[in-house]
Amino acid sequence: MLDPAFVTGAPNWIDLGTPDLAAATAFYHGLFGWDMVAGGPETGGYGMYQLRGKTVAGVMTVPEDQGKPAWSVYFQTPDADATARTVEQAGGTAAFPPMDVLDYGRMGGFTDSTGAYFGVWQPGANTGLGMIMEPGALVWSELYTPDVPAAAAFFHTVFGWQTDEMSYPGGTYTMIQPAGSENADSSFGGLVPLDAVPSQSQAGPHWLPYFAVEDADATVAGVERLGGRVTMPATDVPEVGRIATFADPAGAAFAVIKPAPMG
Repeated sequence: MLDPAFVTGAPNWIDLGTPDLAAATAFYHGLFGWDMVAGGPETGGYGMYQLRGKTVAGVMTVPEDQGKPAWSVYFQTPDADATARTVEQAGGTAAFPPMDVLDYGRMGGFTDSTGAYFGVWQPGANTGLGMIMEPGALVWSELYTPDVPAAAAFFHTVFGWQTDEMSYPGGTYTMIQPAGSENADSSFGGLVPLDAVPSQSQAGPHWLPYFAVEDADATVAGVERLGGRVTMPATDVPEVGRIATFADPAGAAFAVIKPAPMG
């Protein structure tokens, strides 16, 4: 599972781009209890969502004419500039080149060879998310891609990811582990064929973050009450947990999971 040590290639940051910061904050506070910590002028208005004083995500205003509302997943890198060069060599493109974010770290945004956006974070003073693997925090990430083998090859080149296929009724699921992993317990995400889930395929290639919850059905009710949209109702996945997917009031996609008890 996701390791708070944030090894190279593992998700170490997520953020939300939304056209209405106040509305998004009201929604996620009501759903997960997140509090908004506004950034100063030097951050360009970039803020943090926190839970019990620990950062669970970043958030920024993105006007509708500059991009659609979306969650973005960032992956740990020791050298954002070297990663940018490798992305290009592997067939990806730069959405924006690596840049310093004060003394917090260095970040870059890219599109993989199958068309999905992702970011990288080279830690400085900000070493990554302050909470993971707990209710209300990041626990898993999925890439919806039109070409799973091509995506796997791309990210193997860029981060050294390893993949492992898990069988389930009706097909297989491709799990991702960081470089050098020796077992599936180190998996932090999965690769999913874009056409496998109609509610996700409409958005095109993208990453979908999963947040842990204590009650997936209560979260479904909360999303509906708070003005979001349920794109997949709570569903049991044997030996994995109970999951559901949503769009927030602005349309940003995310998912939740109540993990199955450990065996």
